Amino acid sequence: MTLDVHLFPCRSDNYGFLIRDAATGVVAAVDTPDADRILHALQGLGWGRLDLILNTHWHPDHTEGNARLKAETGCEIVGPEEVARVAPLDRAVGDGDIVQVGETRFQVTATPGHTLGHIVYRSAADDLAFVGDTLFALGCGRLFEGTAEQMFDSLQRLKAWPDRTVLWCAHEYTASNARFTLSLDDRPETRAHAEAIFAARERGEPTVPTRLDVELRFNPFLTATSAEEFAARRAAKDGFSG
Repeated sequence: MTLDVHLFPCRSDNYGFLIRDAATGVVAAVDTPDADRILHALQGLGWGRLDLILNTHWHPDHTEGNARLKAETGCEIVGPEEVARVAPLDRAVGDGDIVQVGETRFQVTATPGHTLGHIVYRSAADDLAFVGDTLFALGCGRLFEGTAEQMFDSLQRLKAWPDRTVLWCAHEYTASNARFTLSLDDRPETRAHAEAIFAARERGEPTVPTRLDVELRFNPFLTATSAEEFAARRAAKDGFSG
């Protein structure tokens, strides 16, 4: 399988994603943080269509472009049921469902914690996943609706994926996450990883995507061994000002 992925910055720290199934030309947007930026990117790429929106959760910085993009392109909007309370949704999907983008097959995994209905989309054939606000490079989403136990369990589901899985995260939070990670982990290899992140951001380069094997080594929320340890780290990050 071949899936083209185009990442572009939106708003203050969001990333937008446009994906195209190379076999069929079918195009999807993963979340809709900014309809103008998405339409501009589509025009610049010359892909000429938008067939689907794949929402990960209901928050406005992931759904507020739904209505305009639907009106201008006629695309189908797919996502968790919770999206319908704030934005158009054509097809509700949940854990274990399959979403086709042309010939590319995405499996839906429920990852409650950041919101109660949060989902992620993984193409096993392409070794990649769009993880929304569940997992970030060296971080994870805040617990706005779910519990620490729910998020810990959600992260265990992601940890079970193959180590080579490429993770497309929805925000550029990595430098802040790296500073928090260094407050917990003083290994030389962690310092070297953090310094590479800081240098990339100084150059204006994105730190997304990341890979699961990298996150399994360094991400303090994936190295937590219990829900209690995870909860303590999440609370510490919420109050971290470094």
